Amino acid sequence: MTSSPEAEPTLERFGYKQELKRSLSFADLMIYGLIFMVPIAPFGIFGSVFTASGGMVALAYIIGLVAMAFTALSYAQMARAFPMAGSVYTYAGRGINAPVGFMAGWAILLDYVLVPALLYLVASTAMASFVPAVPVWAWLVGFVLLNTVVNYLGIQMTARITRIMLVAELVVLAIFLVIGIVALAQGKGQAGALSPLFDSSSFSWTVVFGAASVAVLSFLGFDGISTLAEESKEDSRRLGRSMVAALGLAAVLFVVQTWVAALLVPNREALFVPGAPLDNAFYDTAAYAGGAWLGVLTAVATAIAWGFANSLVAQAATSRLLFAMARDRQLPRFLAKIDPKHRVPVNATLAVAVISLVLGVVMTRVDNGIGTLGSLVNFGAMTAFLVLHVAVVVHHVVRERSKNLLAHLVAPVAGFLILLFVVVNASVAAQVLGFVWLGVGLVALLLTYLLGRRPSLPSEVS
Repeated sequence: MTSSPEAEPTLERFGYKQELKRSLSFADLMIYGLIFMVPIAPFGIFGSVFTASGGMVALAYIIGLVAMAFTALSYAQMARAFPMAGSVYTYAGRGINAPVGFMAGWAILLDYVLVPALLYLVASTAMASFVPAVPVWAWLVGFVLLNTVVNYLGIQMTARITRIMLVAELVVLAIFLVIGIVALAQGKGQAGALSPLFDSSSFSWTVVFGAASVAVLSFLGFDGISTLAEESKEDSRRLGRSMVAALGLAAVLFVVQTWVAALLVPNREALFVPGAPLDNAFYDTAAYAGGAWLGVLTAVATAIAWGFANSLVAQAATSRLLFAMARDRQLPRFLAKIDPKHRVPVNATLAVAVISLVLGVVMTRVDNGIGTLGSLVNFGAMTAFLVLHVAVVVHHVVRERSKNLLAHLVAPVAGFLILLFVVVNASVAAQVLGFVWLGVGLVALLLTYLLGRRPSLPSEVS
């Protein structure tokens, strides 16, 4: 398939109608991806990554970037081949076959469906700590209602909000970095300058890759850009480039902020004590660097970024995935309904809101509910990404006989092997619960065969 603009494949070619509104520019897509990843995402999980990596936080994020970079390249290749909503579900279904696409979609659902609930829970817990008179569940309901209204009003409204939120997050990050660097210049550093990258006393590949499996949570979101393929004004080549650009920019921000924070962590040894509270590690570090006000500012910014900005785009991405699977009758058909005025998948948007609300409230009553949701989100994403890399090889090398072996064989194989190592070193609980989820999906797939409803996709029209 040629990549020239004249040969850009249309939805009609693949058996679909253009129902969503094409209004998003390259900048909109890139900003969407950045907001989904959250430029200040490490604020919220810094303590966990610091402890898991033996203090080598920057190295964990760099390894996470390498793994995600190969994945972004594979996304870009498949977005050019199949420029439509559905993310890994579409790419695996079209690149390999419909049953594999169903299982890939089922795996990524573990990420997409749970991540809004995770974000709402983190943000609501943080806000309740500042305003204890308002319970966690009330904050959660408020965040869900606000984001559902914004997403219902259309993708352009969502895009405008994300621009504002991106600027706000970058301002907070700039404040922390300036004050943090000044604090280091004043001699407040607690470790050697290169320790966030390499510490011989705690280094091992198992430790670092285990930490990377936590750090990649911050990178999840660039792939959400692919769910907006049917709402993009750009050609598929630029859609792929927006994913790579968003990932690269986010990686720079993640490494810089965690490097500075890792050098300033007060009472470092306390974070390595089993059972030590880790959720406030970054905010305590910010307070040490610049005073209590900076600790409060970074904490509140994290709550708003996760609970409003990030969960806003997560809900939008999830609703598009549900829409794509329902359109192909692999989920209930009512989820494919498009609102005629705002041209958004209205039932899918409402379904995500309900699921997020119920899961979020339930998890407020579960010990380490945030950790459980986070590990499941990572497992679902990593598993689906593994299938994505396979789809690139099958479609481009096996079917199309591509001669571009660097992009269509070497890169996806390298990405697959790195991600496999990350998954193997993930927490045992995440592996167990993740495989249970995949088992449920496999049973659902077998039932469709028994009922004579084998998964299929609309035929490609030449």
